[in-house]
Amino acid sequence: MGISSLPLTLLLAAAPLPVQPAVKPAPQPPAEPMSELAYQRALLQGGLPELTIACVDAARFGLDGRLQQLRDRLMLVRPAPQPFPVVMANAQALIFCKAPDSAQTVLNRFGPGPGQQRREWLLLSWRAASAALDHERAALALRRLAAGNLAALDAEQLVVAQPEGGEPLTRSALDLLAEYEASTGHLDRAAEVLLAGRTPGVVAAQRYGQVAVWVQRLGQERTDSLLEAALDQAAAEQAWSLAEDLLRLQLRLNLEAGGDGQRARQRLERLATRVDDRFTLWELLQDDPDLARQLRSPRAPGGHAALGESGPVSPSASPIRP
Repeated sequence: MGISSLPLTLLLAAAPLPVQPAVKPAPQPPAEPMSELAYQRALLQGGLPELTIACVDAARFGLDGRLQQLRDRLMLVRPAPQPFPVVMANAQALIFCKAPDSAQTVLNRFGPGPGQQRREWLLLSWRAASAALDHERAALALRRLAAGNLAALDAEQLVVAQPEGGEPLTRSALDLLAEYEASTGHLDRAAEVLLAGRTPGVVAAQRYGQVAVWVQRLGQERTDSLLEAALDQAAAEQAWSLAEDLLRLQLRLNLEAGGDGQRARQRLERLATRVDDRFTLWELLQDDPDLARQLRSPRAPGGHAALGESGPVSPSASPIRP
C-alpha cells in the first residue's frame, strides 16, 4: 500500500480542504498501515508532506517504532533557519507524530511579529502545549493571544478533538484558559478569567457556579476583590444584566460564609429598581420584609418611587456602587 492511499482527511485539517459535493461519500480510512517499502521511502526520501502522512499512519496504528524514527527525522529534515510556513508545517508534523515537546522546540526557531503569523504561531503553540499537558505554557499562549483582552477569548472556539469521520469538537478559549489556571493552582486567576466572559444564559450560569466553587477556597476578602473588579467592568460596559448576576453571586457567597449579605442585597435591589427588573425585586421581597413594606408604600420615605423614573444608567452614576 503506497503513501497516496492514506486519505488526507486524517491530517486533521492541517491545511484547508475544498468543500466536496454532498453526494460524494467520505473517503474511508485505510484498513492497514502503509507498507514497509512505502514507509521507508517516506522516511528516507520524503519531505514534510510525506513525513506528515507517515506520522498520521503510524499514530493511527500504534506503530511506536516508526513514530520514533519519524520524530528523529523531522527534527533534522528542515534545520533552522526556515521561513514561517516551513516551521509551522514541521511543528504540525511533530504533533501528529505525538511529539508535542519537539514541536514546541521547532516553533521556537521562529519569532513572529504582530499580525496573522503571530496568531497562527500562538494557536499552534497552544496546541503543542495542550497535547503535552503543559498547562502553564498553554495558559501563557492563550493569554498572549488575548493581548490583555480576556473577553475576546470568549468567542474564540478552539478545536480540542477531531473524531474520525465526525465534526471537530470545540471549546471556548476562555473556558480552557480558566481550567489551565485552576489546574496549576491559580484559582484567583481562573475565577478572574471566567468573570471576564460575556456569553449569557446557561453558559454564564455554569461559569458562575464554577467561580463560586473556586472563590470559596480563596477566603472572603479575595472573593470580594474579584467580584468588585468584575462589577466595575460590568458597570463600565453598562452590562446591567451581568451586574445583577454578579451581585446575586456575591450575595450567595456572603451568606454561605456566615455574613448577612446586606450590602450585596441593597445594591442588587437598587440596580433592579433602576432597570425595572420586577422579577429580581420579587425574589428579594420574599426574604426581606423591610423591602416588601417599601415596595407596597412607594410614596413613603425610602419607597421605590423616590428613585424616580427608570432610565439609562451611566457608569458615573452606577446603581451598583454603595
